Amino acid sequence: MKQYPNDNINILKDTRADGKERDWRGKKKRSLLMAKHHAAVEKLEKKAERMYDCGNYLVFKMKDGTLKLYQAYFCKARLCPMCNWRRSLKIAFQNKKIIQAVNEREKVQWVFLTLTVRNVEGDELKPTMDQMTKAWNRFAGYAKFKKSVKGYFRAMEVTRNWDKESEWYGTYHPHFHVLLCVPNGYFKKKDLYVKQDEWTSMWQKAMQIDYKPIVHVAKVKPKKESADFVEVEQEMRKTILEQNAIFEVSKYPVKDTDVIRGDEVTPENIQTVKDLDKALAYKRLISYGGLLKEIHKELQLDDSEDGDLIHVDEDADEVANGAVDVMAYWHVGLNNYVIMNKDV
Repeated sequence: MKQYPNDNINILKDTRADGKERDWRGKKKRSLLMAKHHAAVEKLEKKAERMYDCGNYLVFKMKDGTLKLYQAYFCKARLCPMCNWRRSLKIAFQNKKIIQAVNEREKVQWVFLTLTVRNVEGDELKPTMDQMTKAWNRFAGYAKFKKSVKGYFRAMEVTRNWDKESEWYGTYHPHFHVLLCVPNGYFKKKDLYVKQDEWTSMWQKAMQIDYKPIVHVAKVKPKKESADFVEVEQEMRKTILEQNAIFEVSKYPVKDTDVIRGDEVTPENIQTVKDLDKALAYKRLISYGGLLKEIHKELQLDDSEDGDLIHVDEDADEVANGAVDVMAYWHVGLNNYVIMNKDV
């Protein structure tokens, strides 16, 4: 815990195993800012109220100086930065377990695939996303896809063009990021390997569009064969950087920095909130298929979008025996989390 200067107040400090501090304060501040934008939109006032209350109280279990979140209220609003941070942690943990299981069970390779469409105006966003979901079902049903892909993790992301010098300024860019699990001989066998132009043609056909969409393919190749997720993930991230790709497989697709810019409530930010809230309503943004879906079910992993956002990286019954309860609450005046247990 941090002691607040000139006062006998303990400030929450939640440090990870790698020594980095979890940014509870930063996420809460962004959620409050997002709530202000929701409050400025007609019919989003109730979501704003929930978002204001999101993460106000946090109960941790502490043992040997390590904190583990045990109880909290999360609003689960689709655009809430606090909730999306928790969703990202959960997706990362689930993908870690799934990739570990796949690599232990079979010899496979991994491919990143990004599928795009042209930017659209706000009122075209929802129908375009619906069209993309239907197109994905056709795409994944093609004989070539089914023969060459053993499983996948797919995430739909939407970004807004904030560049005022661009002809696409103010439009939205919905796209799919996909992690494909392919057979070990995928890159050497002609009947399995799918070329860049083939992916493009397949996606254009599935989308039923009269232009060639931009499709990006990147091979993920660890330096050595390993079932260890950390090594695989490091190679994934290296590949992403080398290819200048924007895909991060374990990040929840909705990022608050794509929704609101700056620290003030602005008309542009409000319009973006309105557009995205409408487009994302009742929309599934991530999905698993094939082998990855099977393992997700076998491991009895719950819904990372709408499920438990408290226990994101282990089961509830794994909380250590003999742990001490530590409660923190959001202090409006200090603009930070304060520990209620003065003796901790």
